[in-house]
Amino acid sequence: MAKFSIAPKPTFTVDVAIPQVGGKPAMVPFTFKYRDRTALAELFDSWKEKAAAIGERFKGTEPTLSEITAAEVEQGVDQIKDLVVSWGFGDKLNDESITALVKSCIGVSDAVVKAYSEAFGKARLGN
Repeated sequence: MAKFSIAPKPTFTVDVAIPQVGGKPAMVPFTFKYRDRTALAELFDSWKEKAAAIGERFKGTEPTLSEITAAEVEQGVDQIKDLVVSWGFGDKLNDESITALVKSCIGVSDAVVKAYSEAFGKARLGN
């Protein structure tokens, strides 16, 4: 009989394809915080609320590209901080390094969120 624990591990690790300008994505291991279905839904709801708040902040104005970029960076940093407990970069995981990553690698937060979400999808489908 296969050994299986109902209580999941508190973290799991997935290789994430980190986009690089002018090159192929680099595969970097990220260790993520596990969330049950309820906590995951609450997290995604909070991201939706934050995105709506950003939309309201710009409503009726013509934001500059710099303002839009700053909002996207802030959102990406928050998402990575919400999900990641460690990573395979040589830099220590902290606010400064997360911000530097999001600013230097366009689409990195999307790649991290996608990898996190796909890990749950694979688990649901039985790998």
